[in-house]
Amino acid sequence: MATVTLSDIRAARERIAGKVERTPTVFSQNLSEQLGIPVHLKLEHRQTTGSFKLRGATNAVASLSAEEKVRGVVAASTGNHGRALAHAAKLEGMRAVICMSRLVPQNKLDEIRRLGAEVHIAGNSQDDAQEEVERLVAQQGLVMLPPFDHPAIIAGQGTLGLEMIEQVPDAGLVLVQLSGGGLASGIAAAIKGVSPGTKIIGVSMERGAAMKASLDAGRPVLVEELPTLADSLGGGIGLDNRLTFTMCRDLLDDVILLSEDEITAGIRHAYAQEREIVEGAGAVGIAALLAGKVKANGPVVVLLSGRNIDMNAHRRIVCGEAIGERAA
Repeated sequence: MATVTLSDIRAARERIAGKVERTPTVFSQNLSEQLGIPVHLKLEHRQTTGSFKLRGATNAVASLSAEEKVRGVVAASTGNHGRALAHAAKLEGMRAVICMSRLVPQNKLDEIRRLGAEVHIAGNSQDDAQEEVERLVAQQGLVMLPPFDHPAIIAGQGTLGLEMIEQVPDAGLVLVQLSGGGLASGIAAAIKGVSPGTKIIGVSMERGAAMKASLDAGRPVLVEELPTLADSLGGGIGLDNRLTFTMCRDLLDDVILLSEDEITAGIRHAYAQEREIVEGAGAVGIAALLAGKVKANGPVVVLLSGRNIDMNAHRRIVCGEAIGERAA
């Protein structure tokens, strides 16, 4: 069965060296005191494009042939993958088309356009956006680089796992965002390959967690995509999923789901106590700790995966205003 290996991830690290930031991991005094164990925060939201997605997109673009680069690339995205792919393609002078649903926040659309990519809005779900991608591949010959279920994307995201275990070698538990599974499976493959005893827990939202529903069902299933503060975690995993479903099934030790109120608390804590601005998806690891949904005996590493939140919405959240179901 196809998978992404530790050697693939190490090769990806060499390929993207100098094109992405090696982000810091810092000790959280506040969370460590609350939990009574060391808690470290991996500050990936400080990545160049504001999220971890740059790693996978950069590795995937760097892996293309010369002929594929001439054709250009297309992808469906909830925002951050599109922004990362637009950035990576711009550096190569390539055409990039990003397809998104109407649920994607306006600030993410604006940034993708600013980077020079073409934006296609299609339907109300990631599945609708993917149908538009497939149409463009068939009609225009663009190369599809999906947001998660692609070996080069997974290997690129896995470079985060190498950094995390190097920065906290005694990590007993790592909390990682779980959506389509490219990030979680890549990080788990990297860390389990180096430190098999370290537990990896995926964290998602209660509203439309497609990977959790699929893992529970034992196969990829369709899940309605719903508005959520963790909009970057929305979307399905694909009924024809080739890699991330089996990797997440085999490598993750557990999956935790969070309410919208719990995600809100995570965003507020990141700002008020850690002095970090993160989007809803970026805050779910902190939120899981604050909600008491994680039990650990050794050092914990929490990934802050992205910061691309609408700042007016962020202000309302941290000021305690009611904002509805999503930060947009």
